[in-house]
Amino acid sequence: MDGPITPAEAQRLPTTAEGPLPAYRARVAAGVLRADSAQELAAETLQDLWRRLRGYEPRQEEPDKPGGGFMSRFFRRKPVDEAPGNAPQGLYMVGEVGRGKSMLMDLFFDCADVPRKRRIHFHQFMQECHARIHAWRKQNGHDADPIPPLADSIADDAALLCFDEFQVHDITDAMILGRLFEALFAKGVVMVATSNTAPADLFKGKPGRDAFLPFIHLIQQKVAVLYLQSAQDYRRDRIHGLPTWHVPADGRAERALDNAFYELTGQRHGQPKTLAVLGRQIEVPQAVGGVARADFDALCGKPLGPADYLAFSTHYHTLVLDGVPRLGPDNFDRARRFITLVDTLYEHRCKLVASAAAVPDQLYEQGENAAMFQRTASRLMEMQSQDYLGLPHLT
Repeated sequence: MDGPITPAEAQRLPTTAEGPLPAYRARVAAGVLRADSAQELAAETLQDLWRRLRGYEPRQEEPDKPGGGFMSRFFRRKPVDEAPGNAPQGLYMVGEVGRGKSMLMDLFFDCADVPRKRRIHFHQFMQECHARIHAWRKQNGHDADPIPPLADSIADDAALLCFDEFQVHDITDAMILGRLFEALFAKGVVMVATSNTAPADLFKGKPGRDAFLPFIHLIQQKVAVLYLQSAQDYRRDRIHGLPTWHVPADGRAERALDNAFYELTGQRHGQPKTLAVLGRQIEVPQAVGGVARADFDALCGKPLGPADYLAFSTHYHTLVLDGVPRLGPDNFDRARRFITLVDTLYEHRCKLVASAAAVPDQLYEQGENAAMFQRTASRLMEMQSQDYLGLPHLT
């Protein structure tokens, strides 16, 4: 990004009926984006897919019955016609964080002339799949196979699926994906995805990976892999210019965090999200892509533990945290959770933008365990440094 134009203003620039490549070049010409040869190559590849997908509809939709939502369609297990076998090959964009993958996919999605299309974060997609499987089994019994009706339901909603941040960390997800995507591809669904991980490295080193290999081979057949090798980390550039610790936690600090969230996401407010951890749900008050926002009590005032903070830190690369209070023996449960949260963020090189009652080394000055907090204060100071802000996120 150059100049005073924000990411949200970039998104409000008119898209074009001519495809993502002209849309990308228009943003470069307007000074909204910097010219980047790797991004332009990706835009050219997306342009080719855009041409092949114009008007793409692998089947004729059947009208819904009155009062039917997606769950009623799901339970009807309405069959979907098989694709004619000429579905365009999708695209899987691989690159380090901040290289513009999501921006390029959004341009493509906005321009895509496909009657039924959906753009979704992959983690959210998998949560929806698990919820639908649970609902199906509750209705039909645990012996019933939920994958065919799940594939029917997904294909009924979208012929083009665009996934942001395609990652597989959970063995339960790995067990579902092979059969699900085999069915989706058979129905002509086209996938476009962004990821930090090449298909061949998905679920690498995890127990049960051998059973996951057929899915990797399927992905390699059905989508082309493009490596986005831009040397510039644009996300890191944005956070480099932002103050990250605001004292005191007053109205001015709240406005500063509002602006930081806007600069990092292009949106004034995020959407509530949930993370599944060991069969439980962690509520995230606001999130857009890899940026989350929460107040101190939402993350440290509830009985969360290391596994919860691990899931949070691997899923989000940046946390905007409101209202860190002074800490001490009287609120040590919350202080202990905050210490665990900071340790986990630090270990995964997550970025933290926060408002607080004091600077880090004055948050917990007196009483039992004050000495233990010194390491946390030191880490909070380091996390404000330009060197730390330049580190890549570790998932």
